[in-house]
Order: sequence, then C-alpha cells, then structure tokens
Amino acid sequence: MSATPSSPGTTHSGRPSLAAWRLAVFVVFAINGLAMASWFARTPAIRDALQVRTDEFGVLIAGMAVGSITGLLGSSHVIARIGTRATLLVGLVVSMGSIALLGIGSATFGSYPLVLVALVVFGATTGIIDVAMNVEGAGVEQAQGRSIMPWFHASWSLGTIVGAAAAAGLAAIGVGLDAHLLGMTALGLIASILAVRHLPRHRALPGLDDDGPGPERSTFAERMAIWREPRTLIIGAIVLGMAFAEGSANDWLALAMVDGRGADEATGALAFGVFATAMTTGRIAGVWVLDRFGRVPVLRASALLAMVGLALLILVDHPVAAGIGIFAWGLGASLGFPVGMSAAADEPSKAAARVAAVATVGYFAFLVGPPLLGFLGEQFGLLNAFWVVLVLIAVAFIATPAARERGASRHATPVRDAPH
Repeated sequence: MSATPSSPGTTHSGRPSLAAWRLAVFVVFAINGLAMASWFARTPAIRDALQVRTDEFGVLIAGMAVGSITGLLGSSHVIARIGTRATLLVGLVVSMGSIALLGIGSATFGSYPLVLVALVVFGATTGIIDVAMNVEGAGVEQAQGRSIMPWFHASWSLGTIVGAAAAAGLAAIGVGLDAHLLGMTALGLIASILAVRHLPRHRALPGLDDDGPGPERSTFAERMAIWREPRTLIIGAIVLGMAFAEGSANDWLALAMVDGRGADEATGALAFGVFATAMTTGRIAGVWVLDRFGRVPVLRASALLAMVGLALLILVDHPVAAGIGIFAWGLGASLGFPVGMSAAADEPSKAAARVAAVATVGYFAFLVGPPLLGFLGEQFGLLNAFWVVLVLIAVAFIATPAARERGASRHATPVRDAPH
C-alpha cells in the first residue's frame, strides 16, 4: 500500500508541524485578546446599564480578578490532568459563553448579580487559558530557539485592537451591548474550535501534562514547591508591576478619560485603542530589541517609558499630551508580561510550574488593582489613582535583574518545521 500523504499543516507522524503549532498559538492569543477587549472597551456602557457607582463597579472587576486568581492557582493542576490542548478547548468555549452572559446580564436584564457571576466565570477561564497558552508559547519558543514570546503577546494585543475598534464603532452607531457581545461570542467560538484542533497532542514543556511521550508528569508537591524559590517570586514581582500597568489601562482607562477628561464613550474606547496599539507595536518590535540588547536593559527602559507616559497623562490636561502619554504607557508596558513568561520558562524541568506561579503572582494585580483603583478613584479621581500604578512599575524596574537569560534560553537550538 502506498503511504497517505500528510496535509500541509502536519508531518508524516500526523502531528502538526512547528509552523502549524506556532500559527495555532498565535490565533489562541488573538482570540483571548478579542474577548478581553470586548469587555474592557464597553465598561462605561456596562456601568451605565447597571446604574452603579465607580466603587461598586470596582467590586465587579474584583469578582473577575478573584475568578482569575482561582483559575491561575488551579491551572497547572488542570493542565497536568488533561493537557494544554484540552484545557484550551474547554476554557475558550466557557469563556466565550460568559461573554455572552455578560452582554445579556447587563443590557437585557440589568442584573448586577448575573454580571458578577459572568465576570467570575470569565476571570477563572481566562486565568486557566492564560497559563495554558503561555506554556504552549514557551514550548514553541524553545523549539524554535528564539525569544518570540512577545510576538504571541502582540497577537493578543492585536486581538484587543480589533475588539476595541469594533466596540468603538458599534458604540458610535448605537449597537446594544447584548448584540455586540453575542456577535463576539459566535466569532470567538468558531475561531477557537478551528485553532485548537491544530495544536499538537504532545507535551509543550517537560513535567507538565501526560498526553504524549516525554518525562514523567510532575507531582502536585513538586509543582507547589516552586513557590518557595526566590527567583520565581522576583520574576513574579516584575510581572506584577507590569501587569498592573497593563491591567489598570484595560480596566480603567476608558472610564478615566470619560470621568477625568470629560470625553464621550466613543473617545474613551478610542483611548483604549491607542493603548492597545502601543502594546502591539512594542511587542512586535520587542523580539528584535531583545535579540540585540537582552532582557534586563530592555525591561529597564520599558519601565522608565511607562512611568514617563503615565505621569504625562496624569499631570497634563491636554488631548495631545494624553495621546502621547497613553501611547508611551502602552509601549513601556508591552514587554513586561511576555518577557516574564520567557524568564519563567528558562529551566525546562521547572518551566510549567514556574510559568503558572509567575502568572499567578502577576495576576495578583488584577485581584488588588480593580477595587483599590476603584475606591481611590471614587475619592480622588481615577487619574490620581494611577499614581499607585506608577509606584508598582518602579518596583518592577528594581526587580529586572532576575529576568537575566539562563538555562534553556541560552542553549536553545532552532529546529526546522518538522516533527517534535
């Protein structure tokens, strides 16, 4: 019998090639970004539909953050049980469903409890998806032998740009939240199913899942022991500060422009779009910059740029200054999270557990940040509350030496688009 030729995206072993694996990870990151922006950019409309105060809205965002932390804490154990591929499929489907519930709960029913439940579920699934897609990204990065993690996060940012642009356009023409978010749900579900089926059934990083050949799966105790390592916690501090810089814009920038600068809802969504564009620009250019200068100098320069941009936005009440400040803030915040994930994955034997732990520490920003900024914003205004963000970026600046290249990042050997 003659052999059956493999499809263009697969090898003769039936597994996707490195190129197909890489493309599938790009798409998963983009879908996650699209879903997040669909929520972020419509926060003013959701607040108005529910008729709540800024601090009450902060509690809603905190509910999402609690869900995120819960998902992150359980992520490595879920992935170890069912593998990254299955985790991403289930997580993306449930996440899209919660986006639909968010739209119906706010615009159709005006139900604060229903929106809170939707955000808790959305946060939990997003936390699990975040770790799983970063593990897949780290696996591709190490297989390719180049620091391309910022490109995956650029794909996430590109998804947020598309989501923010859609939200701004739909808000400008008066499309309701329920119609908007139901449409995003349908789009996300189709894209998720098509993308995940092209992820390989194998272990992205050693010691994590057992859906293919490789070293024995790590134990629960081994995965938890990573929390006692100083390097894990210091890398987590970098990600904490830079995730706070990114997350505070995601959650509060549109509202800050509406409440603090008197902008309309469409302009608030546009401001978030400027931030998302800067994030994407930084992540696309970041791979070349990291190749040339290394992690530590790039992270230091990024933190400084974010602090300058944020200070400009807070202190200068002028549209041009706001635009420049928002872009500088986004550009400076763009590399902290992806570089932190790459640093966490440097040692292959600990990569999966450390990626999960560092992501959890970083997402702590989403737990303490929303209510803190919400309560401070109620008392002093959201723009003044952003001074807290600037302080945490300074902490990340101090911690940057922990991200210095070591382990797998120094010795990775590029492979061709062939079986793994």
